[in-house]
Amino acid sequence: MTAPETGRGIAGFPGSAGTFRILHVSTGNVCRSPITERLTRHALADRLGDPLTGGLIVESAGTWGHEGAPMETNAETVLADFGADASGFMGRELLDDHVIRADLVLTATRDHRAQVISMGHSAGLRTFTLKEFTRLVRAIDPTTLPEPDGNGVVERARALVRAAAALRGWLLAPNVEADEVYDPYGAPLPFFRSVGDEINQALDPVVTALTGVPAHT
Repeated sequence: MTAPETGRGIAGFPGSAGTFRILHVSTGNVCRSPITERLTRHALADRLGDPLTGGLIVESAGTWGHEGAPMETNAETVLADFGADASGFMGRELLDDHVIRADLVLTATRDHRAQVISMGHSAGLRTFTLKEFTRLVRAIDPTTLPEPDGNGVVERARALVRAAAALRGWLLAPNVEADEVYDPYGAPLPFFRSVGDEINQALDPVVTALTGVPAHT
């Protein structure tokens, strides 16, 4: 099956040709999406050294984002558990420009996915829940993707999104909960840690597929 072509946000956006932007979306942008953003950055650094040299940019925002707010203390603790950097984070409210510039939008829940898609900007083919994208990525033969040499990581990432979009109607979730990462806001640290583990497990095959490099063991 030939995957449909996805855009790179708005054509001609400065720097868009050589970069690939991943946008993580949750509700307040103080728990799930900050954890996912920083775990993604940490995993990319583990595989690539400096993710920016590969053209990969990782950001986050919230559909009801607490603009300028720090992430929750328990979220910082979860990131520390994984050795990931929580410093300098500030919450953002999801804006049209964030969606326009994103090459891949990964949301915590199906509700967030629907909200992103409802904003327009041809976001449907590049917006998935995190767990949905993981399920689709697992079904993609990595040998069909471009080799991640030089600027190949960006081209590989774009090809991965196209392939996942093509598979979406064929590879459905086993149940409605399978694509959800539930909100730990206000919950005790053990629940935050379980959510962090859940996010980290979902990210591992995604980062491996993006970079072509498995996790260091």
